[in-house]
Amino acid sequence: MPPLILGDDEAIATTVALRTAAGHLTGMEETSLRALAKLEQVLPARLRAQVAAVQQTTAAIGWETRGPRVNPELLGGLAAACRDHESVTFDYTTRHSGTASRRVEPHHLIASGGLWYLLAHDTHKNNWRIFRLDRITDPAPTRHHFTPRTVPGDDPAAYVADKIATAPTRYRAIATVHAPADTVRRRSWALATRIRPRDEATCTIGCSSNHLPGIAQTLAALDADYTLDADPEVTAYLHQTAGRMQHATNS
Repeated sequence: MPPLILGDDEAIATTVALRTAAGHLTGMEETSLRALAKLEQVLPARLRAQVAAVQQTTAAIGWETRGPRVNPELLGGLAAACRDHESVTFDYTTRHSGTASRRVEPHHLIASGGLWYLLAHDTHKNNWRIFRLDRITDPAPTRHHFTPRTVPGDDPAAYVADKIATAPTRYRAIATVHAPADTVRRRSWALATRIRPRDEATCTIGCSSNHLPGIAQTLAALDADYTLDADPEVTAYLHQTAGRMQHATNS
C-alpha cells in the first residue's frame, strides 16, 4: 500500500476499529491484529504511545455466537465486483438446502443482524435478488462488465430490509401491540419495516421467523400488552416457555 496519511483522530479511530474487529468474518481477529501491528510501526511516536495505550488497556467480552461467519476473501471479492461492475457466478444453497448455480450483476453488500447480504440483479431471472454470503460458494468473476442499474426506491438497505421482512418463514406470528409504533420500534429487535401503525396508540408487528426462540425474544422485548395471531407451534412454544419461567420463579 502507498503511504497512508491519517489525522490523529483518524489514527485512533482506525486502531479502535482494528482492535475490536471480529464481527462475523472468519479469521478476522488474527488478521486485524496483524494490520494493527503494521499500522503501529508507521505512526509517529506521539500517536504510537496513544495506540499502544488503547491496545494495552482494551479488552473485549467474547459472547458466544451461533451465527454464520463469512470468509473475508469472499467479502472482498464480491465488494470488488460491485465496485467494478463485473458479473460473477457462484453456487448458492437455498433456504430448502438445495444448490443452484447463479450468474448475477452484483451491486451492493448489506450487513444486517449479524448476516451479510449481496444485492444483485439475476441475469437468468431478470430480476433483483438477495443472497446471503454464508450460502455462497465457488464465486468466480466473468470478466464481463455491466451497466449499473438503479435499485428500486434508490435505497439498497431499505430494499433489502423490506425483502427480508416479507420473506416466507416457517412460523407465522403477528402481534397487535397496545403501544405507538415509534415506541415499539425503539424497543423491538424486529426490522422497522415489520412494524405498522394502526392508530396513534396501537400497531402491528410481524414476528414471523424460522426460529421459535427469536419470536419469543421479539415479543418479550415489547414491554407492552398485545394480542397474538400465530401458528399453533408458536403458541405452544410460548406456553412452554412461560411455564418454565413460572416454575423457575416459584421454586
